[in-house]
Amino acid sequence: MAPIIRISDAKDYVGEIVTVRGWLKRRTGKGKINFLRVRDGSGIFQAVAFRPNLGDEIFARVKSLTTESSVILTGEIVADERAPGVPGGYEMDLKDVEIVQIADDYPITPKDHGAEFLLDNRHLWLRSDRQWAITRVRATVIRAIRDWLDDNGFMGVDTPILTPAAGEGTTTLFEIDYHGTPAFLAQTGQLYNEADIFAFGKVYCFGPTFRAEKSKTRRHLQEFWMVEPEIAFCKLEELLEIEEQFVSYIVQTALERNEAELKLLERDTSLLANVKPPFPRISYDEAVEMLDEAAAQGITVPPNNEPLQAITWGQDFGAPQETYIASQFDRPVFVTHYPTIAKAFYMEPECGRPEVCRCADLLAPEGYGEIIGGSERMSDPDLLVAAIETHQLPEDAYDWYVDLRRFGSVPHSGFGLGVERTVSWISGIHHLREAIAFPRVLGRLNP
Repeated sequence: MAPIIRISDAKDYVGEIVTVRGWLKRRTGKGKINFLRVRDGSGIFQAVAFRPNLGDEIFARVKSLTTESSVILTGEIVADERAPGVPGGYEMDLKDVEIVQIADDYPITPKDHGAEFLLDNRHLWLRSDRQWAITRVRATVIRAIRDWLDDNGFMGVDTPILTPAAGEGTTTLFEIDYHGTPAFLAQTGQLYNEADIFAFGKVYCFGPTFRAEKSKTRRHLQEFWMVEPEIAFCKLEELLEIEEQFVSYIVQTALERNEAELKLLERDTSLLANVKPPFPRISYDEAVEMLDEAAAQGITVPPNNEPLQAITWGQDFGAPQETYIASQFDRPVFVTHYPTIAKAFYMEPECGRPEVCRCADLLAPEGYGEIIGGSERMSDPDLLVAAIETHQLPEDAYDWYVDLRRFGSVPHSGFGLGVERTVSWISGIHHLREAIAFPRVLGRLNP
């Protein structure tokens, strides 16, 4: 009996008769030869059906196959550098074909389909080469995130998804009824992680977060995944060193483990190869000066090549501004010390200059924008209470959070990395809806 293997392991079975179980992506050919493009989840390869070798009965089975039919194929693995697939260079010389099911007419064809049609059929669209490759890159990113954190002294701690208060802006909360009490889907696990560090020192939470943003841009989802490390006895300067080591590891791991997938996506990996420490650092003030000079020169920015607009000090940056800033560097860049009024209430103000806070956004190259937002957190309870009052937040919902500063407070810092933005950047795709299996975009809840 032939051993059952995965397509990704075909290189280890050259010259042997094996069995592969999978699905037919496409059948081409005529006369006495057919070529089957087959996938099994681990990879994609070509199986060659030659009528004189198979006989009339088996060859008839081959010709009856439709797109996405499920099959069990047995044949000899042959090495041929011209053979298409992921990984390429290997194909199967068919000996037998068992049909598990003949698929109905498959709605997704090689022709172009609109975004709404593809989202309506997301449960099937996932099977396409492009979506398969992106999802595999995502799996690598998630594994690399956990590996680096676990190997560098961080402990994973789960934080609540149902919360009584906002961690970010109060205008982007999904409100639910918690047995008669208003509650919200978590925007972040950060506040709870700040409690965790006083027990464990270095922690992270990893899970879905929710933002009810009325936005349909390619950079926004209603539900996305975020990893949030938090570190006790850590100031901003140390935090940035941690972030650049962390991001570099993720990118280099994806380049190593997903070479075939990135090739299938036609990703230019030359800029990704540069993602190694140290990352450049500029202040918000320097960034504003850079943007004002560019706007005065009439510089335009992709993707729409619109003229860059100057920024009034105190404003946060939008996508065009982030795109231009990042384009001035050959690797991700930190922008530090944003205006306090543009950032969250819990960020530590700069000593002697309280109008800016000790924070940093990490901007990815090629127009992918912010992939990390981080800061040193307020460690003084009185300062934190004043910030809560200034932002007009419900003080009773944050009593426990302020309490953390009353029992052994220390300087501490943390950041959040968005998985979908990171996957989009590494994969070279331009919409977050492709970076998660079942995206939740504005106005869409199915499938």
